[in-house]
Amino acid sequence: MAKRIDIVSDTHGYLDPRLLAAIDGCDLLIHAGDITSESDYAELEASVPAIRAVQGNNDGWYNYGPGVPRLNEFEFEGVRFAVAHFRESLPREGVDVGVCGHTHRAVIDRVDGRMVVNPGSASLPRGGAKPSIARLFVEDGAVLSAEIIKL
Repeated sequence: MAKRIDIVSDTHGYLDPRLLAAIDGCDLLIHAGDITSESDYAELEASVPAIRAVQGNNDGWYNYGPGVPRLNEFEFEGVRFAVAHFRESLPREGVDVGVCGHTHRAVIDRVDGRMVVNPGSASLPRGGAKPSIARLFVEDGAVLSAEIIKL
């Protein structure tokens, strides 16, 4: 059975009610940094079955615990992920999906045979875009679909 992964970034201390509604029912939430609120991280952590997150450039003053490093590499449903706030910090090998944030601009790319996902910002998008997240469905080591969801 396919698993749903919702990806967010750059919430900057504001959890939009539309964001919380959108992530309801996901199997895994990935946050690509700039959470900037320990209470927001705790709320996200309590809202989903599993969360993987990284620190962004504005997270240095916050303590989210040891589970929120600068680079987070893990496997979920046979798919290898690497998550970093900056795209340049993602490893070039050994992953199927790289997740980044920072630019506040949503994009899904293919680079060197791997998928790179930036969900944009769920609270402070740039360039006239709407707040957004990314959503992946994975099963048996494969990404079945990937899309940007406007909130």
